[in-house]
Amino acid sequence: MAYAYPRDGALDYFPCRYGSSRLLFRGPRRDLDAPYVAVLGGTEVYGKFVPRPFPDLLEERLGRAVVNLGCVNGGLDAFLNDPDTLDVARHADCAVVQVLGAQNLTNRFYTVHPRRNDRFVAATADLRALYRDVDFTEFTFTRHLVAVLQARSPTRFAAVARELQAVWLDRMARLLNGLNGRRFLLWLGEAPPPSAGQAADPLETAPFVDAAMIRALRPLVDGIIDVRLGQPGQDLSSLAFAPFDATAAATVPGPADHRRIAEALAPMLTA
Repeated sequence: MAYAYPRDGALDYFPCRYGSSRLLFRGPRRDLDAPYVAVLGGTEVYGKFVPRPFPDLLEERLGRAVVNLGCVNGGLDAFLNDPDTLDVARHADCAVVQVLGAQNLTNRFYTVHPRRNDRFVAATADLRALYRDVDFTEFTFTRHLVAVLQARSPTRFAAVARELQAVWLDRMARLLNGLNGRRFLLWLGEAPPPSAGQAADPLETAPFVDAAMIRALRPLVDGIIDVRLGQPGQDLSSLAFAPFDATAAATVPGPADHRRIAEALAPMLTA
């Protein structure tokens, strides 16, 4: 599979859509008439700045199409709000679902953008009542929002965290129950999922998701794959990015990580 490198060093991701979806995925677009594997997730699955993301490497290993449904800055809501993408995932022989953070979900305290779920849209009356001392017009991104709220008052924030975790479990169950084929959860991080009750770091891999929450989903899946990633920024020379993207490129998994993910997934999907 060939990749185009524009003069500025950036990749051509061959962006594509499936059906009438409003979500843009990394291409080239796969043929859905033959059996295929679907991989749902965020920026890591999309493989931003990576010439050959792990869905492509997995496709080589399996000898069948792997549809990259990685959504840059997306969360569970992006998929659950998009019937055409859900249809692609539903008809896959096998689906791999990345464990995504709970902060990018619309909940009773705040709403997020329906597609770019990392974007904070508005605080609800419940959150404004809980944090009367916060000006919510200052926030654009959910990570910034939850980091400030947690720092302002860990005691008050505990109610927000509980809500995010409950909503995450409910929506993950909805997503997994809607899949017809074999289903796998994929944890990507420098460390294993944190223990239940451990203080959440809004900047970690999947904020507010702990090991107990993942275990609660075990009856709904055929397996859980835990892949440890290297420290971000160690593989910059193997990434393709424009000069103005250098800071962002230093935060994503590199090619070595993507090879490790493909190596971990392949035997599970062929067992």
